[in-house]
Amino acid sequence: MSSASRAGAGRDDVIRVTGGRPLHGRLCVGGSKNATLPILAACLLTAEPVRVTNLAEVTDTQVMLEILKGLGCDVDLPLVHAADVSGRVSPELARKMRASLVLLGPLLARRGEVRLPRPGGDDIGTRRVEQHIGGLRRLGAVVEETPEEFIASADRLHGARIVLDMPTVTGTENLMMAAVLAKGRTEILNAAREPHVQDLALFLNGLGAQVTGAGTDEIVVEGVEALHGGEHSIRPDYLEAGTYAIAVAATGGEIVLECSPSGDLNVPVIKLQQAGVEVDVGELEISIRRPRSSPLRAVDLTTWVHPGFPTDLQAQYMALMTQAEGLSVISEYIFENRFQHVAELVKMGARIESLDGRTKAVHGPSRLRGTDLEVPDIRAGAAMVIAALCAEGESMLHHAWHVDRGYPDMVTRLAELGADIARVTGDGLAQVPRGSFE
Repeated sequence: MSSASRAGAGRDDVIRVTGGRPLHGRLCVGGSKNATLPILAACLLTAEPVRVTNLAEVTDTQVMLEILKGLGCDVDLPLVHAADVSGRVSPELARKMRASLVLLGPLLARRGEVRLPRPGGDDIGTRRVEQHIGGLRRLGAVVEETPEEFIASADRLHGARIVLDMPTVTGTENLMMAAVLAKGRTEILNAAREPHVQDLALFLNGLGAQVTGAGTDEIVVEGVEALHGGEHSIRPDYLEAGTYAIAVAATGGEIVLECSPSGDLNVPVIKLQQAGVEVDVGELEISIRRPRSSPLRAVDLTTWVHPGFPTDLQAQYMALMTQAEGLSVISEYIFENRFQHVAELVKMGARIESLDGRTKAVHGPSRLRGTDLEVPDIRAGAAMVIAALCAEGESMLHHAWHVDRGYPDMVTRLAELGADIARVTGDGLAQVPRGSFE
């Protein structure tokens, strides 16, 4: 059982979906989960209070906040105050999510020492940390790896030229945060360009850092002696927006995504338009429309680093392609184990075949039927919800807590858009109350 599975053991809450309804209405996109987690970690870089708003209201955010409290931070949202922090992270909390790895850089820069348990998270493939470790060593850190943890120390980090073998989001973020308090100039080449990397740089600069080039493949950091307090609003979540856009494309209907990061979704928007979906992109909102009488066209897809098609939307796109006419070839080149949703979609009646380990062929349209499903990770869970919305009859999605890690109250939001969807306990009898974000 993976760390993520252990974290959810005993919480076999279920999402029940009866398919066949189109989606209509308006939905406000929340703060980016993938920006929230590193930005909260970056609060450790300053001893002054920081005000952070529009946090992603997901369970991974709650875990990160608990980690910060355990390190000694005073957390009274929207204020986070890391006046005096330790360098040792709770193993139990760190192993609940992969993003705990982004604590390595800021704690090392702030404390000069850190003990970080190896993180948990979704089992979607090998996510190597060699580039994190190698980059920190280039900055002057001494890093020891054991089967259980990372132990790092440095009197003071110094600037360096770091070339990444492959653009790594978490690696870029870790090195950027470590470099802001290092002595001298750091160059990160072949850096990740994702929107959340850009948002982290914006946050750091608001605290007095000197980071340039975020959003390109070369980030330059001029180290400073200290950071001060500040405030920042997390950018909207383009992955949440993309998921709901794909959902209405699959079910039919029309929704308006308010507060949307339209510029972050250029490639997914093009793919939807090629598939026959009407997409109108405004400055602050995106309208998606597909009459149910209008057929979907099969369109091939290859995932790649930003600005390519996001791996975090691949599973949802595959669910969409089960409803499209023709053959679509979907290739996943970021994570080798990100096809865990395939077996569940096939259980529903999808016709999907393997061309090789990284490529699947989807034959559509398929007549999906509701059934019992097992959610293996966040994005696979979103894909299974989309498939269930298209299916005939009732689907029961077990281990629904995975979905909570990436999407704020998806069940309520979809119900408000007209879906027949509810959250139930594992025995399927009692309604689970809607949670609140604190």
